[in-house]
Amino acid sequence: MKADRLLSILLLLQTRGGASAPELAELLEVSVRTIYRDVEALSAAGVPVWVERGRNGGVRLLPGYRTDVPGLTGDEARALFVLTADGAYEALGLGGAIGSALRKVMASLPAGHRPAAEATSQRILVDPARWTRGGSAAAEVELGVLQQAVFADKRLLLRYRRSGETVPRDYTVDPYGLVNKAGVWYLAADRDGEPRLFRADRVVEAVVSEEPVRRRRGIGLAEVWSTLRERVERVPDALPTTCLVRRERLDMFLRFQAGNVVAAPVPRDDGWTEVRLAFPVVEAVRSLLPFGADIEVLDPPAAREELAAAAAAVTELYGRRRDAGRP
Repeated sequence: MKADRLLSILLLLQTRGGASAPELAELLEVSVRTIYRDVEALSAAGVPVWVERGRNGGVRLLPGYRTDVPGLTGDEARALFVLTADGAYEALGLGGAIGSALRKVMASLPAGHRPAAEATSQRILVDPARWTRGGSAAAEVELGVLQQAVFADKRLLLRYRRSGETVPRDYTVDPYGLVNKAGVWYLAADRDGEPRLFRADRVVEAVVSEEPVRRRRGIGLAEVWSTLRERVERVPDALPTTCLVRRERLDMFLRFQAGNVVAAPVPRDDGWTEVRLAFPVVEAVRSLLPFGADIEVLDPPAAREELAAAAAAVTELYGRRRDAGRP
C-alpha cells in the first residue's frame, strides 16, 4: 500500500506540478504527517521532490521530470476518461483501483493531451441505467465469487431463483464472463453446452468448483452475449400496434416505449403523431395507460378492447369505493 501511495503522490505531482500537503492527504485519505514522510521517502529514492514552506508553498516536483505513454493519441486519451455512473467498478471491488489507474494515466499523458482528457472527465458522464428502472436488488452473492470463477476458469455451482419463482434451483454452469447491462449484472455461461443468462441478484448461493471450465471451443464472451441479448430482445409473434400520440407528449412516450417502437414516428398536421409498436402479448398494451387521453390506439381492435377493459375496471373500482362512502 505504501508503494502504491508513493507512486500516486509522484503522479499527482507530475500532473499538477505541485500540491499542498493537505490536498494530497485528502486525495489519498491519509494524514498530512504521512504525506511528509512519503515525500521524504521519495526524495531518498532519488525523486527530485521537495517541500516549499509558506503561504504559497507545498510539495513540488522538478519541472520536466515525467514519463509519457508512447503512441497514445488525443482521442485515445479522451476515451479513457469518459466517466461512468453505474457503480460497475464498485460492484467488482475496483472503485479505488480505477481512480488510481486514471491518475497514473493522466500523469503520464503527453502535456498536449491532458487538457482534453481532463475536460472529458468533467464534462461527459455515461449513466446506462434507465429512468424508469428502480434500484436493482442487492445481490445475495458477492460478485467476487462469480468473478473468481470467471478468472480462474472453473465451473460454478449455483443455486438460482428464476423470475417468478420462490424456490431456487441448482445449476452447474461454465462461465464465460460478467456483463453489466443497464446497471444490472449478469453471468453469461453455458449449461450443458447451451448459452444461458443468470441475473446476479437472483443467485442465492455460488460455489467455485475444482473442475476446470468446459467452454465451447473458439467461443468468447462477446459472441455468447450477442446470442443471449438477441434471444432476450427477440419478440416472437409480436402484436403489431398502431397508435396516435399527442405531439407534446411524444418525446416522453418514445423514451418509455423505446423497446416496443418498430418504425419511425410519422407526424400529422392535427397535432398528433402516428407511432407503430409491437407487443409480445395483447395484455402488454396496458403499459400505454399512464398516458391517458394523450394516446389513442387505432389498431388492432384487440388492443383497443384491452385498454377499454382496463380503464373500465379502474372506473368501476373507484366508483364502488365512492358509493360505499369511503374517504
